[in-house]
Amino acid sequence: MEKIDAMDRAILMHLQTNGKSTFTRIASSLQVSEGTVRMRVKKMLEKKYFQFMIHMDPASVGLEVQVIIWVKTQLGQQDKVAEEISHLPEVRFTAAFSGQYDLIVQAYFRNKEDLIQFVNKKLASINGIITSDLSIELKQYKDSFSYITD
Repeated sequence: MEKIDAMDRAILMHLQTNGKSTFTRIASSLQVSEGTVRMRVKKMLEKKYFQFMIHMDPASVGLEVQVIIWVKTQLGQQDKVAEEISHLPEVRFTAAFSGQYDLIVQAYFRNKEDLIQFVNKKLASINGIITSDLSIELKQYKDSFSYITD
């Protein structure tokens, strides 16, 4: 994958600060034409360098319980298990990591009872899981999708 240049990076910094910022405002700030900004954003979207999305506060839509689920899989079953877990609607994030567990999963629930049902019914029905462990979020200090810092 080719890397973005300084101008693309500057445009992305503006968008991650305010995703509703107009191309005109960004262009003015960067002292380039609106067409330049529009063309570069279009190119970056086509190359899937970023996407526009809505980042909600889970509690504001009734999801009061956030968990990280650490999953150990049977040898050779990691991809299959990850695929099945990723299709569950409660799951926001699934990834393979090195270390004691093969997968790390982030999921949201309305309450602890929904979490218990998820673990005992949905997670338990997936073949290839050896064990899982849960960490329930107690307090959040930062939740950001801003990756460009300078």
